[in-house]
Amino acid sequence: MGRDNQTRVTGFFLLGLSGQSEQEEVLFGLFLCMYLVTIIGNFLIVLAIGCDTHLHTPMYFFLASLSCVDICFSTVTIPKMLVNHILGSKSISYVECMTQIYFFITFINMDGFLLSVMAYDRYTAICCPLHYTMIMRPKLCVLLVAASWVITNLHALLHTLLMVQLTFCSNNVVHHFFCDPYPILKLSCSNTFISDLMVFTVGGLIFMTPFTCIIVSYAYIFSNVLKLPSTHGIRKALKALSTCGSHLTVVSLFYGAILGVYMRPSSSYSVQDVVATVIFTAVTPLVNPFIYSLRNRDMKRALRKLVSDSTV
Repeated sequence: MGRDNQTRVTGFFLLGLSGQSEQEEVLFGLFLCMYLVTIIGNFLIVLAIGCDTHLHTPMYFFLASLSCVDICFSTVTIPKMLVNHILGSKSISYVECMTQIYFFITFINMDGFLLSVMAYDRYTAICCPLHYTMIMRPKLCVLLVAASWVITNLHALLHTLLMVQLTFCSNNVVHHFFCDPYPILKLSCSNTFISDLMVFTVGGLIFMTPFTCIIVSYAYIFSNVLKLPSTHGIRKALKALSTCGSHLTVVSLFYGAILGVYMRPSSSYSVQDVVATVIFTAVTPLVNPFIYSLRNRDMKRALRKLVSDSTV
């Protein structure tokens, strides 16, 4: 009984991104604007794809799914930080923290899986154009997204169940703006060997599988392009770059920030890693709509049509 009273915590304290009140005010306004633009931008992408029948293709189905995930991904972390700032509080309950961890792991993995599915779609469209419609059937597209949801939720459930088994002592201050699994692991006063092992085995597998699929897909795309005759190869290379450029930009931004944070033991987590975390939790969902809409003529046409129809 004494041990339970000593180790059972009711919540954590999120220190945020800065300890100075002046900087917190600026960051509050910045994150509020980023969150609103993220929600509006991704919602417009989903609405434009849903309303334009010309965009009812596998590529845009996956893009709409990615936008939905980005909306949820941002909603998991940013609103709680904004509410705490308004209320003048830095606390988050234990249940809220564990819930945040669960959905954070789910949506960050879903981003990776959807990016890999989109890479496979581009590979099929460029390397197997004659068989594209037969391969990328609607049932397969739905199955790929559904399987991604199942895998990511099971992984998040496993990690969260291991987290709730840990013991937390008097130190419950998190040097972050949300319940990131690594800083929470660092606070535990019990043995985190099993959790760390799961991170580097199951977590590493869940992370590296879609990343490897992306690398292999683009390796096949450009190797096939280079094997074509010069004139035809140049035209197809330009087409590949035009359709894959947006996707590659998002992949570089997303995975570039994650690799430096989560491919290390939890004990080595530093405050500097918060910057990289902000990039893939707030910046990537923010820029995704702009990257895909500004570099895609079909999306720009659909958005203009959506705006004109709503104005009329």
